[in-house]
Amino acid sequence: MIYTVTLNPSIDYIVEVDELKLGDLNRMKRDLKLPGGKGINVSRILNQLGAQNTAIGFLGGFTGQYIDDKLKQDNIATDFVCIQDDTRINVKLKHGEETEINGLGPAISNEEADQLVNKLSALQQDDVLVLSGSVPPSLGADFYDRLIAVCKEKGAQFVIDTTGKALLEALEHGPLLVKPNHHELAELFNVTINSREELIGHGRKLLDMGAQNVLISMAGEGALLVTADEVYHANVPKGQVKNSVGAGDSMIGGFVGTFVLNGDRLEAFRTGVASGSATAFSDDLADRAKIDELLPQVSITRL
Repeated sequence: MIYTVTLNPSIDYIVEVDELKLGDLNRMKRDLKLPGGKGINVSRILNQLGAQNTAIGFLGGFTGQYIDDKLKQDNIATDFVCIQDDTRINVKLKHGEETEINGLGPAISNEEADQLVNKLSALQQDDVLVLSGSVPPSLGADFYDRLIAVCKEKGAQFVIDTTGKALLEALEHGPLLVKPNHHELAELFNVTINSREELIGHGRKLLDMGAQNVLISMAGEGALLVTADEVYHANVPKGQVKNSVGAGDSMIGGFVGTFVLNGDRLEAFRTGVASGSATAFSDDLADRAKIDELLPQVSITRL
């Protein structure tokens, strides 16, 4: 079983207008409400790939209920902690460019936080826990450490998709996968990276620090998979980019879901790249048909 953790989910309210007039009345051309949050995005891709998973985290109020209902409508299992505060709404305003207005997120009490930690006592040795996104301030900077500690105690594997100190501290616990993009990797080591060779070198540093697999996304330049034995490059399929939200989460979902299902790193890499691209070429997250369409276009080369 794969469990995805979303500590600060949202309703992503996407609004499109022909022209934005500040201080005046604007009428929507179209709108769309989607369950949002990095772990939730991973769950939605896992569901498309037929990988059994459960979405967990914190939900509250009518907004949280909306998210839970939408996930269950898509046959995604959920086991969220119900909190007192309302789950946030993030507004994505499209008017040629995209303007984002993200909610602050709820305050989470110590008791609510403990409930989520206790839920992980059900983890088993073959399970994988996917930790995605930043930690809300009310939980404290060490909250991922608490979740990882339970994961390791139960003998389960974990994947972490975050940045900065939280990522560095997680590495010593041996994550199954980390997925920085090329900008995040440079920021992590406070360097400027000017070549693929430098990217690979810093990817190997993450391996030395404890990661089992390092997936580096490079936008139009494709992606790298750095393992203990080999380095691989994958190209990006051709298509019109419509959506940047969730592409990285989709890559993680494609990799983790495929790896858990068949244990093949290269096929997991291929599916991860196809899933990320399929989301980039879609208005929402990718569906199975789009992923399958792009899979033959992904070529993997050993470097």
